[in-house]
Amino acid sequence: MKVIAPIKISYKNLMAAKLRSFLTILGIIIGVAAVIIVMSIGESAQRLVLDQVSGIGSDLIGVLPGAADEKGPPASLLGVVTTTLKYRDLQAIAKTKNVPNVKEVAGYVSGVGILKYESFSGSVSYQGVTAGFIDVENVELEEGRFFTQEEERNLARVMVLGNDRAQEIFPNQNPLGKIVTLGNSNFTVIGVLKKRGSVAFSNSDQAVYIPLFTAQKILLGIDYLNFARIKINNTQNLERAMVDIKATLREMHNLKTDQEDDFSVRSVAQATSVLTNVTNVLKFFLVSIAAISLIVGGVGIMNIMLISVNQRIKEIGLRKAVGAHNYHIIVQFLAEAIFVTVIGGIVGIILGIVISFLAAVIISRLGYEWDFIISPLSIFLATLVSILIGIIFGIYPAFKAAKISPMEALRSE
Repeated sequence: MKVIAPIKISYKNLMAAKLRSFLTILGIIIGVAAVIIVMSIGESAQRLVLDQVSGIGSDLIGVLPGAADEKGPPASLLGVVTTTLKYRDLQAIAKTKNVPNVKEVAGYVSGVGILKYESFSGSVSYQGVTAGFIDVENVELEEGRFFTQEEERNLARVMVLGNDRAQEIFPNQNPLGKIVTLGNSNFTVIGVLKKRGSVAFSNSDQAVYIPLFTAQKILLGIDYLNFARIKINNTQNLERAMVDIKATLREMHNLKTDQEDDFSVRSVAQATSVLTNVTNVLKFFLVSIAAISLIVGGVGIMNIMLISVNQRIKEIGLRKAVGAHNYHIIVQFLAEAIFVTVIGGIVGIILGIVISFLAAVIISRLGYEWDFIISPLSIFLATLVSILIGIIFGIYPAFKAAKISPMEALRSE
């Protein structure tokens, strides 16, 4: 009964001033809901990113231009243009005398251009790739064929389209053999890929692929690669292959022993680890920002409790006059502060879960493989933080109330 009594009194006091109580609780509701939403969306986004990277394949090694710390992303991923990776580097890696465990290699460059066909005209992202792309990426053709190494070397103006892109440009038509314009050049469509979805942040169903040299020399005017992928014959040989690739590139770039790499070689496992670290930092940074609203809510509770103390001087004095000790008053006001924050926390958790679920539904309908994730840790933390805020921001008003004497109560009349 001693435990329940302060809660009953807290409930009665809250009901006596419903609007004030609601406004007090509202700050906590918003803060807790914000933390739940940010943690849920952060977890889901992290899962999406990691699944995208893992979808590339465990037998692939990525090579990016520019040096990078082992725990951080390469400079090229941060938007820095680096031109150190060349086609001849890819050729060197493809030689089994340099990398005995290599199975296939693919080089990539990217660009944006206007693609036109009859009444269709639109801006598209295209990739210039080597002929080995189809084996490295494990893509399948629905119809037609992929371009050959000979077409690649001869700057052939041929094009392979993703499934959705082909249907967009050629509704109710067979795209094979059709002539389209990309930039100022005409290309012949020779193949259409099977539906595949989004992998490694690239939606192959919307893709436009042309030979690497054609993209470099005719459309982009560059002589470097944006990145390369190397397929290994066995995942057990992954570490050895990475060592061989690094040694080959250092030799190709004439790097001395005391010079750092001007490239980055990463396996899927390493890329996953780096992205996990990066996304964790971003996730907890956003959570900390969302938590500021909880502090604001706590300050609001303290202000309201201080007002409540001033309005209840007579009540406090009367309780002391009939035998209440200071700790009774402290417990009462702390109970009221905790009661307010716990109620706000529960409503905030429910609201946060509902909004996170609606966000997951909307994002899924936009075509992303988005998981609805609510971790028990986030609910536990939200509840714990609510209680702590009630205690922390209720201490000062509680002690101020405890200092009121019966004489002060009489003077306040």
